[in-house]
Amino acid sequence: MDIDEYRLDDPEVLGDPDAASMLRSVAGAGAQVREAAALAAEAGLHTLAEDGRPRALVVAGVGTAARTGDVLAAVAGSGCPVPVLSHRSAIVPGWVGAADMVIAVSASGKSPEALAAAEAAMQRGARLVAVGAADSPLQSMAERARAIFVPVPPRRPARVSFWALVVPVLLAGRAVGLANVTEADFAETAKRLDDDAERCRPVGEVFVNSGKALAVELAGSIPVVWGTNRLSSVAASRFADSLAANARYPAIAGALVEAGRGRVGLLDGPFGSMAGGADDFFADRSDDSKDTRLRLVLLRDDDEAPIAARRAEAVADLAAARGVGVSVLTAEGGCELERLASLIAIPDFASVYLALLHGIDPIAVPAVTDLKERIAP
Repeated sequence: MDIDEYRLDDPEVLGDPDAASMLRSVAGAGAQVREAAALAAEAGLHTLAEDGRPRALVVAGVGTAARTGDVLAAVAGSGCPVPVLSHRSAIVPGWVGAADMVIAVSASGKSPEALAAAEAAMQRGARLVAVGAADSPLQSMAERARAIFVPVPPRRPARVSFWALVVPVLLAGRAVGLANVTEADFAETAKRLDDDAERCRPVGEVFVNSGKALAVELAGSIPVVWGTNRLSSVAASRFADSLAANARYPAIAGALVEAGRGRVGLLDGPFGSMAGGADDFFADRSDDSKDTRLRLVLLRDDDEAPIAARRAEAVADLAAARGVGVSVLTAEGGCELERLASLIAIPDFASVYLALLHGIDPIAVPAVTDLKERIAP
C-alpha cells in the first residue's frame, strides 16, 4: 500500500476544494456548539420543564443522529433517574406512551426512522421534540403535533452536524432534569473544540499536528478503538463512524470492559501477533510487503475507575508485546461534555487526514448514494 505522509503537508492536497471544505467544517465544531445553543434557546426547550420528568426518554434516529442519544446517556451518567434509550429503528418500542418523551433527530429532516418515531409519539400521546433541517418533513410533523422543533442549519455532509444535533438533545435532557449541563459547560466545550481545531489546522506539519500524526499512525492498519469508560466509549464509536465515512477504513470500536471478555483475542490473531514483526512509526509505509496489522487506539478519561485504568495499561502492554502499535488519547477538561469533545475533535480531524493520505474525497461516499438509490421505493 503506497502511503506518503508528506501528502498531508502538500498545499495542493490540502487546498483541494473538497478537502478544504471538509476541514473547515470539522474546524467549525466550536462555533456549531454556540450556534446550536442559541437556536435551541429560541425554540423554547426550557418549557419542557413545565410537564416534569418523563418515565423514559427515547432518542430516535440513525447514524450521527443516533449518537446524540448515546451522548445524553453518557453525560447524564449512572445517576440518571430514568432510562435514556438510543433507538435506531422505524419501529418504536411498544411500551412508549403518554408518560414518555421522544426526541426525533435527523439532520436532513427526512430520516424514515426519525419520522416514524415522531409519528408514533404523536399517536400515543408521548411528548415530542424534533431536531432537524428547517422546512423538512420532520418540521411539518412537529408542527402538526404542536411539538417543539429545533432547526439545524444544512451542512454537507450531514455527519459534520454532530454538535448541532447533540446540543439540542442535551438541552432537552437538561430541561426535564436528566442531565446537569450548564451554560459554562457549553462555553468550555466550544473553546476546547476551538483549541483542538487550532492544534489540527492544515498548516501544521505532521509531527506537530495531532490529527495528522494520528492519521499517519493508523495508515494501512485496521484500527481497534476502545474506550475505558462510558464517555470515552461513545467517542470510540464516533471515531469508527468517522473512519468508515470519511476514510473508508474498517474499524472495531467499543468499551474496553467488553473487549476484555473476548475481543482482546484479536491481538493474537492473523492481524495481531500472527502477522509477525513490530510496528514502527518510522517504517517505510509504502512497502507493499508489510502486512496489514491492527492498531490499538485507547481513548482514556481521568475519571475512569481504577480497574479501568489497570485494564487499559494491561491491554496496551499486551498489544506492544505482540507487535501491535498503540495510540493513546486522554480526555482533557473539567465537565463531562468538554472531556467528550476532547476525545472527538482530534479523531474527527484524523479521519479526514487519513482520507487525504489515500487520495479519497472525504465528503462524497458513493456507496451510500448507491445504496439509497437501490432501496428507494
